[in-house]
Amino acid sequence: MHSDYQVFLGLDVGKDGHHAVALDPGGKRLHDAALVNTENKLRQVFDKLARHGRILVVVDQPASIGALPVAVARACGHQVAYLPGLAMRRIADLHPGAAKTDARDAYVIADAARSLPHTLRRVDVGDETLAELEVLVGFDDDLAGEATRISNRIRGLLTQIHPALERVLGPRVQHKAVLELLSRCGGPAGLRKAGRSQLLQIASKNAPRMGERLVGQVMTALDEQTVTVPGTAAAEKILPRLADSLRDVLLQRDRVAGEVEGILDAHPLARVLTSMPGIGVRTAARILLEVGDGTAFKTPGHLAAYAGLAPVTRRSGISVRGEHPPKGGNKQLKRAFFLAAFASLAHPPSRAYYDRKRAQGKRHNAALICLARRRCDVLFAMLRDQTPYQTRPTDHALAA
Repeated sequence: MHSDYQVFLGLDVGKDGHHAVALDPGGKRLHDAALVNTENKLRQVFDKLARHGRILVVVDQPASIGALPVAVARACGHQVAYLPGLAMRRIADLHPGAAKTDARDAYVIADAARSLPHTLRRVDVGDETLAELEVLVGFDDDLAGEATRISNRIRGLLTQIHPALERVLGPRVQHKAVLELLSRCGGPAGLRKAGRSQLLQIASKNAPRMGERLVGQVMTALDEQTVTVPGTAAAEKILPRLADSLRDVLLQRDRVAGEVEGILDAHPLARVLTSMPGIGVRTAARILLEVGDGTAFKTPGHLAAYAGLAPVTRRSGISVRGEHPPKGGNKQLKRAFFLAAFASLAHPPSRAYYDRKRAQGKRHNAALICLARRRCDVLFAMLRDQTPYQTRPTDHALAA
């Protein structure tokens, strides 16, 4: 690292401007000043520092407010890296002083690039496919949060006015048949007024196999409560609007998923990722955004540690011993691995490994983390060799 670069430029990025600190391999300051967030000003600084030799540009946020300096640096032919925020804060504790300023943060970034190159992460924004995925997946995350919020609001209202009905509709609140019932009939009073035949007609259209059973459960739940809770009339008006809003959000998520799938089809690693049981379009997109082609990680252990899946050993004399779940790591990547592991329980070899961990006394979440860690090793090998998932003969025997 030190022989390849003669300038280590740290950028503490901001909305309207950044602060730039440049160091040479010996730690001498070559530049220390505020920097306006415009292409012209960025190019001027890059060109000025390029006279000293090859530049490594390091930012503390490669997306959003840091997207322009990263793009300009790439356009100027400079290598770009990213220093994660948690690593930056820990490294900052090694420097004297407790001040929190843009100038100090930029110096910490530049000094970390100079002396601690292993803390850096590669920035893949030069890949147009990944840049488009970043926007779409971010929007899908927002939609997922909105869908959860509306779902919780619907379940909360039902719990308030008719708990028995919530126990029937709540777990299926995002199903098309349930949303249609709430949208057209409202709450318990509207459902009771519609009657069994009309409810069956609505539900069967959106859930042919489940419709009759769902309506039967709804009618049974309605018969369990005869009193009217205060606020029911207002809830009857709000529930159809909430159901319509939730249906619109879910439709948007379906459209975004289709767009993500179209972009993924053009990426060479998409077929590799989606070949693994439990990894769908959304999960593959998230893993691709956070990991790239996997070359930034030397071993599966490095990838597992980055994802927060590697257990942390804690020992102090004879009183503190054992391994504990890590508190750090990439939260979004860890969630993707966790959800993929949960979805893979229908895969016999994955289910057998999960059952073995449960038999050892681990709880559900702990067993899933173990499974995710095991699958992380497999995924690393798949990315390294760029080969799809293959079930080993021993896996078939284990499943049998």
